[in-house]
Amino acid sequence: MSFSLNVAKSYIGKTVNIHLKDGAVIVNVQLKAIKTVGLSKTKLFEYAPFGNVSRQVVPIKNIAYTTTLNRSILNMRN
Repeated sequence: MSFSLNVAKSYIGKTVNIHLKDGAVIVNVQLKAIKTVGLSKTKLFEYAPFGNVSRQVVPIKNIAYTTTLNRSILNMRN
């Protein structure tokens, strides 16, 4: 099963790790929106690193899968 637009929509607003098809992993980011660019209607996934306001994009066709993170673990302190 490939990563599709419907799957992408279900992750908006969640904190995830994004696994790309080339083997790279974008860790601990919050998915913000899906954008359509140009006449070719390329779909881009807009994300922001956890705790940061600047946003970056990655084409949906380059994403292999995502894994969700448990926010309660991220907020734990020693």
